[in-house]
Amino acid sequence: MSESATRLSVFKTYKLYVGGKFPRSESGRVYEVTDSKGKWLANAPLSSRKDARDAVVAARKAFGGWAGATAYNRGQVLYRVAEMLEGHKNQFVREVAEAEGLSKSKAAEVVDAAIDRWVWYAGWTDKIAQVVGGANPVAGPYFNLSTPEPTGVVTVVAPQDSSFLGLVSVIAPVIATGNTAVVIASEKSPLPALSLGEVLATSDLPGGVVNILSGKAAEMGPHLAAHQDVNAIDLTGATEGDLARDLEIAAADNLKRVLRPRTEDFAESPGTDRMTAFLETKTVWHPTGSLGASGSSY
Repeated sequence: MSESATRLSVFKTYKLYVGGKFPRSESGRVYEVTDSKGKWLANAPLSSRKDARDAVVAARKAFGGWAGATAYNRGQVLYRVAEMLEGHKNQFVREVAEAEGLSKSKAAEVVDAAIDRWVWYAGWTDKIAQVVGGANPVAGPYFNLSTPEPTGVVTVVAPQDSSFLGLVSVIAPVIATGNTAVVIASEKSPLPALSLGEVLATSDLPGGVVNILSGKAAEMGPHLAAHQDVNAIDLTGATEGDLARDLEIAAADNLKRVLRPRTEDFAESPGTDRMTAFLETKTVWHPTGSLGASGSSY
């Protein structure tokens, strides 16, 4: 190549992340993603209802294995995701800075906080059962034990203005507790979410545990909210108009668990609310004493 020749940049092609693979939108549609100043950054896939259905199928297929994994194993997998994010830190700093109009130093702080958030939830996987479960007092010769179980497939409408820290803050608690997720990324800033899919694919997270769609929440949301194989929906990013209300009404058709939008600072300590929101309690009764199978007290 001559010294005078100008090298053309290789632009990144962003794709969806569904079932551990990277499909383009079934519709073939894309839309322009711009930075905070309106400069073109990339074309993102504009997901269709078919893409949403495929994501639900993948999430349901992955649920049994992920929910059946030990809490310790899930914690190790989440920690591995944090390791991989650390290795891709520079890429996410650039994407967050462009998406949110931040300086590189401020974007680096956001990315560090997001990685730390993964580690924080990784540490909770084998502790949440002790916090929200336990033995219950019973007026009779019985043991009454309550244990938390994952709800199932959770649709997550990611925050619109917190493209990475907010995104991690709504995905990590869902999968830490054994659920699988179908995520609708921020419409205006989807690139960090789509890049997160690349990290998840190269970590130890089984395909289908997290599925990431980009496009319009107003288009995919009603279909996912009404989908009979979706068990819960997080409406954090459904802030446009009456979208949250409409999705909540659609979700009532099969009694989904619904987490409504609320004002929150994702930089603050998250607490356990987002984990317990998508847990169900199973209570087991067991006779003791003369009613027990062995006739002895336990």
